[in-house]
Amino acid sequence: MSDYFAHPTACIDQPCTIGAGTKIWHFCHVCAGATLGKHCNLGQNVFIAAGAVIGDNVKIQNNVSVYDGVICEQDVFLGPSCVLTNVTNPRSQVSRRGLYEKTVLRRGATLGANATVVCGITIGRYAFVAAGAVVTRDVPDYALMMGVPGRPAGWMSRHGICLPKPDKDGIMICPESGWRYRCGESGILRCLDWDEEQPLPADKAVGTKLYKQLKR
Repeated sequence: MSDYFAHPTACIDQPCTIGAGTKIWHFCHVCAGATLGKHCNLGQNVFIAAGAVIGDNVKIQNNVSVYDGVICEQDVFLGPSCVLTNVTNPRSQVSRRGLYEKTVLRRGATLGANATVVCGITIGRYAFVAAGAVVTRDVPDYALMMGVPGRPAGWMSRHGICLPKPDKDGIMICPESGWRYRCGESGILRCLDWDEEQPLPADKAVGTKLYKQLKR
């Protein structure tokens, strides 16, 4: 008996790697050679290609295809019908099977519903791509990207809350967690109160308020 769940309508081609506690729902297709970590959740009609790599605790919503060349680190969230590609200049008449471009979604990144990520870029840790945005270049850690083409529109906390303007010391405080964030000299945002490589503590891992109640 496997230590993951797959709905009877799901197609799981072997050999592939699927971690314990992962759930694969209606009409999904996991190709031979794919790698899925532990405690992932694949919503209805998700496709995982042979060369795709999915880390632990990744949530993939309905109607998402993860193609060869895509790497999702742990805790990534892929919203409904978001789009990931692997060839910049596709043509039906030209085979580029050996030229798939690598796209990396780093730990904790979020792609909103119907967002599009053009291949060959990296989405930084805990970055947040808004619904419908089209991202064509690398995204810094914690950056909020909006629009077509996607442009920086602020910073998002690890809890997915838009951070306020910095105070006189350059500190931004997440309205939900109370954790402090600051940009270093390199312009990279960092959390000052929790190791970014550690999972959230239990008391910070459950939301208690709607986004509109916390947005400033």
